[in-house]
Amino acid sequence: MSAPSFTPRVFSGIQPSGGLTLGNYLGALKRFVDMQDQGTHETVYCMVDLHAITTWQDPEDLRRNTRELCAGFIASGIDPERSILFNQSQVPEHAQLGWIFNCVARMGWMGRMTQWKDKAGKNAENASLGLFGYPALMAADILIYHATHVPVGEDQKQHLELTRDIAAKFNHDYKTDFFPITEPVIEGAATRVMSLRDGSKKMSKSDPSDASRINMTDDADAIAKKIRKAKTDPEPLPDSVEGLGDRPEARNLVNIYAALTDQTVEQVMTEVAGQQFGQFKPRLAEVAVAKLAPIGSEMARLMNDPAEIDRILARGSERAREITAPILARTYEIVGMVK
Repeated sequence: MSAPSFTPRVFSGIQPSGGLTLGNYLGALKRFVDMQDQGTHETVYCMVDLHAITTWQDPEDLRRNTRELCAGFIASGIDPERSILFNQSQVPEHAQLGWIFNCVARMGWMGRMTQWKDKAGKNAENASLGLFGYPALMAADILIYHATHVPVGEDQKQHLELTRDIAAKFNHDYKTDFFPITEPVIEGAATRVMSLRDGSKKMSKSDPSDASRINMTDDADAIAKKIRKAKTDPEPLPDSVEGLGDRPEARNLVNIYAALTDQTVEQVMTEVAGQQFGQFKPRLAEVAVAKLAPIGSEMARLMNDPAEIDRILARGSERAREITAPILARTYEIVGMVK
C-alpha cells in the first residue's frame, strides 16, 4: 500500500501574551513571511490564545494582545489573503482534537517536557492542568491542518518531537496513516536572538530592562539607541565565524545583522572582519531602523482600527475551518464516535 500524500502545508503560532520583540520577528515572523512568499506550501498562522491562558491573563490585556499580535503579523508582511491568519479560540476543532490527543499522549511523555519543568518549577502542584497538557494541544494545532512542516525555534523542538510521537501512536493504535509525521524547519542566522545586555540569555519581553530588547513597537530613535548601547567586548570583530565562539555579545549582534540583511554569518564576517564595534554598531543600527521602524508604524496604524483586525481574524477562522472540520470529522470516525 502506498504512503498517503499530504498537501504541503506550514502551520505555526505565537502566544498573544504581549510585547513583540526583535526575537519574535527574526525567530518567527520573518520566517513565516519567507515561507508564505516562497509559494511552495499553504501557510497557516495563528494567535494561540488557548495556550496563553495556561497561565493567568487579564481578559482585557488578552484581547488587546491578540489584536496587536495580528497587527504584527500583517505589518511584518503576512498577507491575510495569501495565508490563513486567525486566533485559535475561534476554531473549536483545535480544542476538540486536543482532547483526543490528551487520550493518546502518555503522562510520562508530558512530564519529561523541559518547558513544563521550567515553567512549573518547584510549584508544580499549583500549575494549571492546561500547562501540563500544553504539548498535546500544540500537537492538535499542527495536525488538525495535516501540516507537513512547522518552523520552530530550538526551544519548541521537543514539543514538535512529541507531536510526531502522538501522530505515530494514533496511526499505530488505529491502524491508519491518517496524520502526517510533521517535519520541523529550524534554520536561519538568528532563530534564537539573545539579550542586548547579556549574550548568554534569550531576548525576552519579561526582562526587567527594556534596554535588553528591541520591541517591535519601538520608534527609530529607540532602536538606534538600544543598539548603540548594546553590551560588547573591547576586541575588534574576528575574521572568521570560529572567532565568535566565546564572544556571546559579538556573536549575537553579528547574527542579528546577518538575519536582517538576509546573509549567512560567514558572508557577514567577510564584510566586517576587523571592525571595531564603534564602526559596526552604527551599521547595524541603520539596517535595524530601516527594517523595523516601518513595521512599528504600520502596527500602530492597524491598532487604530480594531474592528478591521477582528474582521480579518473572523475571515481567517472561516477559512481555517474549511480545512479543520473535515479532518476532525474523519478523526472522530476513525476513533469510533457516533455521528
